[in-house]
Amino acid sequence: MDPAAPLILTLRFDERSFAFFEAQRQRYFPPERNFIPAHLTLFHHLPGENLTAIARDLEDRMSEQGAFSLAVSGLRSLGRGVAYALCSPELDALRGDLFRQWHPWLTPQDRQRHRPHVTIQNKVDPSAARALLEELSDGFQPFQVSGIGLDLWWYRGGPWEKAQSFPFMPE
Repeated sequence: MDPAAPLILTLRFDERSFAFFEAQRQRYFPPERNFIPAHLTLFHHLPGENLTAIARDLEDRMSEQGAFSLAVSGLRSLGRGVAYALCSPELDALRGDLFRQWHPWLTPQDRQRHRPHVTIQNKVDPSAARALLEELSDGFQPFQVSGIGLDLWWYRGGPWEKAQSFPFMPE
């Protein structure tokens, strides 16, 4: 384990929700670039040397966090890709608590306003991204998915490596 490697924190979806996003990602993401599963990132670059403190903070916070629903409200252009946009007051509150707690550690990217999304296509020609956005937007109906925990990942330049999982409290 390289303690200097950054950590990424993602929301874990229930099986049905994950299966939907992963199928979309497998269908639309360029296969030569698709090394990680579908995910919703909460923080992109937490300091790996603080793993023990981060894990403790997450364990403490998870002791009071139940599973929650998120609205998949639409599709979003990434310029060279497409993502599903999600929203949830519970997700906003959870990330806000962690944001305040970890603010001194956060990079400029993680200090920006959080716009929750699941990327299903990226690093393609902008015209291909626009075409997919139009195709998926046509007839899109909002739907609900469920968040059931958090996953912490090591990033070492290649595929992510799971460091630890933090399930939400059962209902």
